[in-house]
Amino acid sequence: MKHIAAILLFFFAFLSVNAQIIKPVNWSGTVDKISDKEYNLVYKATIDDHWHLYSQTLPEGGAIPTEFFYQDEALSNDFELIGKASESESITKFDKVFQMELSYFDNSATFTQKIKLKNPNVSQIEAEISFQACDDTKCIFESEIVTFQLKQEKKNKIFDPVQWTSSVKKLNDTDYQLVYTATLEDKWHIYSQNNTEPMGPIPTEITFKDNDNKDYQLLGELEESKTVTKYENAFAMNVTYFDDKAVFTQKIKVLNPALKKIEAEVFYQACDDEKCLAPTTFEFVNNLDGTEAAIKTLNINATDLEKSKALNLGVTGWDKYEKEEVKEKTNFGIFILGFIGGLIALLTPCVFPMIPLTVSFFTKGAENTQKGLANAIIYGLFILVIYVLLSLPFHFLDSLNPEILNTISTNVILNIIFFLILAFFAFSFFGFYEITLPASWGNKMDETSSRVGGIIGVFFMALTLAIVSFSCTGPILGSLLAGSLTSDGGAMQLTAGMSGFGLALALPFTLFAMFPKWLNSLPKSGGWLNSVKVVLGFLELGMAFKFLSNADLVKHWGLLKREVFIGIWIIIGIGLLLYLLGKIKFPHDSPLKKLSFSRISFAVLVGAFVVYLIPGLTNTKYANLKLLSGFPPPLPYSIYEKDSDCPLGLNCYKDIDEGITAAKAENKPIMLDFTGWACVNCRKMEEQVWSQDKIYELLKDKYIIVSLYVDDRKQLPKDQQFKFVKANGKLKNIKTIGDKWATLQTLNFQNNSQPFYVLVNEKMELLNHTTAYTPNADEYLKWLEIGLENFKN
Repeated sequence: MKHIAAILLFFFAFLSVNAQIIKPVNWSGTVDKISDKEYNLVYKATIDDHWHLYSQTLPEGGAIPTEFFYQDEALSNDFELIGKASESESITKFDKVFQMELSYFDNSATFTQKIKLKNPNVSQIEAEISFQACDDTKCIFESEIVTFQLKQEKKNKIFDPVQWTSSVKKLNDTDYQLVYTATLEDKWHIYSQNNTEPMGPIPTEITFKDNDNKDYQLLGELEESKTVTKYENAFAMNVTYFDDKAVFTQKIKVLNPALKKIEAEVFYQACDDEKCLAPTTFEFVNNLDGTEAAIKTLNINATDLEKSKALNLGVTGWDKYEKEEVKEKTNFGIFILGFIGGLIALLTPCVFPMIPLTVSFFTKGAENTQKGLANAIIYGLFILVIYVLLSLPFHFLDSLNPEILNTISTNVILNIIFFLILAFFAFSFFGFYEITLPASWGNKMDETSSRVGGIIGVFFMALTLAIVSFSCTGPILGSLLAGSLTSDGGAMQLTAGMSGFGLALALPFTLFAMFPKWLNSLPKSGGWLNSVKVVLGFLELGMAFKFLSNADLVKHWGLLKREVFIGIWIIIGIGLLLYLLGKIKFPHDSPLKKLSFSRISFAVLVGAFVVYLIPGLTNTKYANLKLLSGFPPPLPYSIYEKDSDCPLGLNCYKDIDEGITAAKAENKPIMLDFTGWACVNCRKMEEQVWSQDKIYELLKDKYIIVSLYVDDRKQLPKDQQFKFVKANGKLKNIKTIGDKWATLQTLNFQNNSQPFYVLVNEKMELLNHTTAYTPNADEYLKWLEIGLENFKN
């Protein structure tokens, strides 16, 4: 009797839809390599709206669970399963159809099966998925085969992270709803149609074809599903994109009863965190009766064929060079910054004097040494816990609405509020006024800790410290909070930063309790503590202008162009330098009798930093200020008008034939720079890597640079436009400059992502392996030098 309800429901649903094929779940499979023998097989399901896909674990008599099957022979000889397949978070609710609690997935689901190879020569694994999906009125029971490719050819670097599907829904006798769905691989996204800024990313556009005779009418605007919005430094603007899935919906009214199909074309660009693909198109043909549309067959003429052949450069030398793997980046910096912030907070007048007092209370006031030590350790632990707890509400906001932290980061009003708050904190540190929480809070916590005693009393002691020290720790925490909310990491970065801050603040209380004699080595409290506060005030003021700059960039007010921003930082740096040298005083400063060694040393560092900033005011390659990358406005947001449309003012060619001619004339190697106007990491490479002295000189004097913009939408002259036959037999219209260079890259280098760099001579012989995003300047320099040496030889 198992699953009888599901089978009956499936049977009646089948009758009710008149044998119409329904496919509410689309499956895809990817492979994550763990080691040479271990892999994760990742199944990803994209689920249509109002449909549910069921979990692997369900109670008896309910829906049919999702299951994965593998060939017995393959399990015996080729690989073994490591544990059961894990699955993404599901929803558990009472199901009206089956009258029981069931776990299911909405919108998308991910299943991961770890395997270990027995046969090292296995190149692919085939799996069958058995699953059931239901909506409120019907269910389907299906199986689908997914093939996982474990090993790829080294030259095959063609990415296809976007899979398009389409469907038609009849609303009444004349009205239809067209739905176009893009399923995106993990970490990839395409952009909203609402990205309209000329210098922003390529928006997704859907156009409808062959409607000159007004066979149908578009009803309303093209609607799109939920998006993510964030501020992107590379574009100096808000960027809106889709994660996981993008759904576009267009209603139409048919005016011609004889109309049988609707043709449309989508133009889009896909990017991940490190690379962007060239903009491309995908064509849809939808029969209005819901049946599958026949694939159009198109012919290519002799002229188009000749032009297609011209894109083949005849590149040789692949056997000599292999592509190096790009190392993954880690994100540990925010914890370290939080830890440093905690160490700085220790040196403020609100916290530093508390260390010997609190440690003495635990070590001398306890019944015995061991209990005092235990209480001190618990006290430090509670300090850490309190600061971590402060970040938890932001996790709730993040889970309630994943876009809220990105919205905060790009909100002009909130960035201005952050600017005002940090400036307010700065002048508090200068000593013009004091910011404190109500004294009654600290008194109440202190009374509670004395009354309850024990571990609970220790907790309230830690809470008392957090409250009474707020006037010093609050501004530091405010900077940490604002910095986390205006970054991509959101709540997780905030927790990491708070953890680092709490750990640094807690360590001294524990360590000095363990080693009481160390207290004798602590410097005495004095005027130097106020000096620390004033220095922090200058730092807070500098940070405040970062948030004002964010608002300025979003709105393009032009108030804080890059050079203006750097000039303000120089003024703040000079003010800090004068303070350290005793030329400026603030309300609570003690008389400065002489300059200490530490004060002079710090003044030297500040002076050096000011000198480092000065080239940022110029219009030269030294204006890059790599150490501050991401803090000042980007290089293009400048008061200077650029004299060259080539990166960093270097000489470059925008046509490959012109580049080859120059290379022959000057006897130099060529660097093909496949780039894009909307390529984030292309700009990072140019600003942070190409600007390095040795690399800049090599590119300027030793190489011919050919920059080919794959997203250049300028139309080619009519006589240069043609149709190109792709590897899958489909035709691609080469209408724009970007179409031409994107196709040339894919055809010759089996790669369609940017940035992408190739070193060749004028005969199109490779001089080194190809490379992509390489943030390590030393590695990139070595790559260029090897190419130059091979050219000479």
